[in-house]
Amino acid sequence: MTVPPADAHVARRRLPPLLAGLALIAAGLAVLLVGAFATSRYPFAFDRAIIVGLRQWGGPGWLPKVAGDVTALGGGVVLTIVVVVAAGFLIVQRLWLTALAVALASLTGGWAVDLIKGMVLRARPDLVPHLVDASGYSFPSGHATSSAIVYLTLAALAGQVTRDRASRRYLLVVAVLLVGAIGCSRVYLGVHWPSDVLAGWSFGTLWALGWWTATAGARQAIGGER
Repeated sequence: MTVPPADAHVARRRLPPLLAGLALIAAGLAVLLVGAFATSRYPFAFDRAIIVGLRQWGGPGWLPKVAGDVTALGGGVVLTIVVVVAAGFLIVQRLWLTALAVALASLTGGWAVDLIKGMVLRARPDLVPHLVDASGYSFPSGHATSSAIVYLTLAALAGQVTRDRASRRYLLVVAVLLVGAIGCSRVYLGVHWPSDVLAGWSFGTLWALGWWTATAGARQAIGGER
């Protein structure tokens, strides 16, 4: 699956079409959200309608438990374990640059999320009871943002050192589905406004794109994994 160290310089540096498309959508969402925050009062009408509608619907009896399990996949402990295990595996494979990029992208991304939360100071929704414990500010969703930063960046960077095209696509698709499920779970559980999650997805996707670009450029500049 991974490229041997001696051949790391031949790793694919072409931007994955799926990541490019997601980044384009993310940029559009970011512009819309900035405009909405500048011209409207929040929470927005669609924020309220979605949260109330989901709670009125409720879903099958097993859904709250599943949503709680899914949302845990975007928590700090799980994401830290994922990053440490992934970086360790990359180091064992002698993919030093990729390991460093994964670690730095995740670490700096977490700092950025905390900084934005502290600047916006948006309160969590109080329209419905929360189905899981949640504290801190609401915008952007830490779970949605951090899961996008970690899973999308990891999948994108792994694609640079993976020869098989089907494997590269598989990694990215799984990451997208996982990040989507985590973000949706936050809204269903009542602990985030939908716009919190949309902002998190947008930020995390653009973060992954930035690190994909920077890592590809660094790999080309140094001639491989050094």
